[in-house]
Amino acid sequence: MKKFREWLSIKTVKAPDIMVLLCIFAANILIIGLSGLIISSLAPESLENNGFWSSVFNTITMVLGIGGVETVVEDISQANAFYVICCLILVIIGMIVFTGAIIGYMTEIISSFIENADSSSRRLHVSNHIVILNWNNRAPEIINELLYKNKREKVVVLVPDNKDEILSDIDERLSDTIEAENETLAASASNLNYFKRRKYLRNNKISNKLTVIVREGDCCSHKQLNDISLKHAKSIIILNNEMPMASGSLSNDSLTDSIGRGNAHTVKTLVQVAHITAADDSADDQKIVVEIEDDWTLSLVNSIIEHKTRKGKCNIVPISVNKILGQIFSQFSIMPELNMVYSTLFSNKDAAFYVLPSPERQISESVFISEYLDNHLCSVPLTIMEDGDSQKYSYYMAGSESHIGVIGGFASSKTSNISVKKDFAYKDKHVMILGHNSKSSAIMDGFSSFLEEWGNNEEPGKVLDITIIDNGESLKKHDYYKQYPCVGKILSADIYEKDLILGEIDRFIEENNGERCIMILSNDAVSKEDIDADALAYLILVQDIFYRKSAEGPGFVPDKIDMIVEILDPKNYDIVRNYSINNIVISNRYISKMILQIAEKEALFNFYSDILLYDDPDTPEIDSKEIYIKKTSDFFEELPEPCTAAELIRSVFRSSPDDNKSIVLGYFPSGGNMVLFEGDQSEINVSLTKNDKLVLFSNH
Repeated sequence: MKKFREWLSIKTVKAPDIMVLLCIFAANILIIGLSGLIISSLAPESLENNGFWSSVFNTITMVLGIGGVETVVEDISQANAFYVICCLILVIIGMIVFTGAIIGYMTEIISSFIENADSSSRRLHVSNHIVILNWNNRAPEIINELLYKNKREKVVVLVPDNKDEILSDIDERLSDTIEAENETLAASASNLNYFKRRKYLRNNKISNKLTVIVREGDCCSHKQLNDISLKHAKSIIILNNEMPMASGSLSNDSLTDSIGRGNAHTVKTLVQVAHITAADDSADDQKIVVEIEDDWTLSLVNSIIEHKTRKGKCNIVPISVNKILGQIFSQFSIMPELNMVYSTLFSNKDAAFYVLPSPERQISESVFISEYLDNHLCSVPLTIMEDGDSQKYSYYMAGSESHIGVIGGFASSKTSNISVKKDFAYKDKHVMILGHNSKSSAIMDGFSSFLEEWGNNEEPGKVLDITIIDNGESLKKHDYYKQYPCVGKILSADIYEKDLILGEIDRFIEENNGERCIMILSNDAVSKEDIDADALAYLILVQDIFYRKSAEGPGFVPDKIDMIVEILDPKNYDIVRNYSINNIVISNRYISKMILQIAEKEALFNFYSDILLYDDPDTPEIDSKEIYIKKTSDFFEELPEPCTAAELIRSVFRSSPDDNKSIVLGYFPSGGNMVLFEGDQSEINVSLTKNDKLVLFSNH
């Protein structure tokens, strides 16, 4: 009965017109059925043997034909008076029902019901669903990411306004993804014969199995939160409201000043949500993920966590958006391949990170990984971590969670004698940053964190040298980045000062011989119409330099300069790709993917916090692990012989130092696509060259 009520509640909201039609159809069947019983029981002997179904047919004839009483009453003068009266009443009912007044009245009732079916005043009976409170440009990506699970999910969105526009955005985003993914799938199966191709497409095709309900209302209203069954949701995601730039109500300067001042609405929403989910009658193990963009909001959210969190009931996880994205961008500019690695592993698509409760027996991390590698070939063990309640979790990389439990022995490795260099170091990295956004300070903090781990007492410029081009107002706001010793050159130039910017880009390319990366940031403090405009303008300037230098002689190879372009609006993705840029970072997608994964597996939060931040010198007792991209010729003393992924993973783990165990997750073939070791590792052949790059998980 509970499932039927939930189905009825959802259908009433999503398709009220169909529900009205079904009710009318059911009511007519009931009336005609009862009428048939009456006629059949009261019919004279001449019609008695015709039975119930004949009576039903005659009833329909009388009601619709109006005047066909003679088919039922052969001789009114000799018929039973009560029987005749019943037949006449049925005819009168048929006449009344089809009069214009009743039809008009019913039309009004039906129209009103359909119009108000999904209003905030109607209680929604649903459970085990995902609730999204508020709306911003990261929200469609969260819903879109659910497509890759390829199973039925229910999502309820509560927003202050613009419901129709939001529904349109969701439909467009989901449709684009389904079309693109299925086109790619069809292309990959083009070499199969007809029957194998049909089976492959049927088993792997992505379809929209999501039920998404968007309602308008107050996210801080106790009643409206209860009306969307908040107590029975499995996850609640609290987003920052869309900034006023969407409607153009603030100037760019005012918008810039408003960012980072705190979000009282987020705090107010969380207080109400925490109160509801902490109740005794709420569902167990609900996760509340809160999006935070400033320190003021974070401090208040931490206070709420301290007072409201109840183990097994109200589990609150704060996501510091700018801090996380800043850490990601600093890592990307040093190791651009991480963009593709994170884009895959943070997603529900293909290989991903998974977490399970750790074995009860107390074993060290090294022993856990070693024992796991001896008996499993379809997933890669990463680490063991402990949460605040002393619960230990083990983390893996795998193609799916089901692969983690697949048992399979592993034979001795023929590459067990490989030698790993113990003095690996990053050096001679040159980064140019064009533009700014609200993450700029967090990006620079990420660079400082990297230098603390890899500086090795060297001068900062010998390890990492940064050039910044930005307008004077932004540079003044950041005090010209004086606190960052890795910043070697700063150019104050407006986006329209083309010659000045081109000259500095040219100097950066000519004077630096090490690994070079140009990172273009998209300003997020602009009107909706101007989103990504500055980033695209900078991109055109860089490409002008590349085209000119390529035309001057064959000595210049643009591919040797890494390019990272941030865009905020996914619709601009194809525009950037037209400039042959491979490392395009849609920053909102990273946060969306992480929010969804953490909402489903809360223990992933500690793991992501660890891998995205290099070791803190103030807490030397904490030795965090990160994902690194290392060139094979710099990592190995001698290149390994051709082997399987299973052999490579185990050989590197056994050969690496005890204080810095390295786990191979995959590699980048020179000039090829990324290969992550998902599925049966004994079936993946690996032949490394000196220019290939490894994807490694280690603490240094």
